[in-house]
Amino acid sequence: MGIFSRFTDIVNSNINSILDKAEDPEKMVRLIIQEMEDTLVEVRSASAKTLANKKDISSQINKLESEAKDWQAKAELAISKDREDLAKAALLEKKKCAEHAKVLVKELQLVEEQIGKLQGEIQQLQDKLADAKARQKTIIMRQKTVSSRLEVKKTLDSSKVDSAMGRFEQYERKIDHLESQVDAYDLGKKTLADEFADLESDDKVNDELAALKKKVQSRASKAKK
Repeated sequence: MGIFSRFTDIVNSNINSILDKAEDPEKMVRLIIQEMEDTLVEVRSASAKTLANKKDISSQINKLESEAKDWQAKAELAISKDREDLAKAALLEKKKCAEHAKVLVKELQLVEEQIGKLQGEIQQLQDKLADAKARQKTIIMRQKTVSSRLEVKKTLDSSKVDSAMGRFEQYERKIDHLESQVDAYDLGKKTLADEFADLESDDKVNDELAALKKKVQSRASKAKK
């Protein structure tokens, strides 16, 4: 079936190898499926025409066989009437019908072989088409995922990220410097809360000092006694 070269290419091809070479797998998958569907329509159309041709040939064979029987009957009639000339002519016509029918029988055999091949090719293409459609979503999803990962890898490996991180570190150093300047201004200055805290601390120290003096004097008094 030379007219179906596209069909043969698709059936004999390995879909994975086509996709490996494709720049856009998603587009390639859609084109493959569309090509398969278009070719399937063509092959089915050819199959329908071949089946119609088979029916026509079979009809011609049946007609010739019927005519051959008719000429045989006429030849027998002519012999019964002593018309040998007519009987001979009838047998010649019968021979022509038989020979023509024999040619058509061979043609019918070829047509039937073509039909068998077409049916096998149609089934093969349908299987390929079903497989492609079943894998279409997965292939497209994988392609999008890989493309996204590739973009992330390119971004991480580029100098842009390092440059951005460098600017972050620079800003952090500037903020540290500003905070140090603020702390320097506040150094040595006491707030109202600090003043009260100091007073409370002094009172505690004085109380402890008085208690210590009292304890030492008590020990000294006991020692004298």
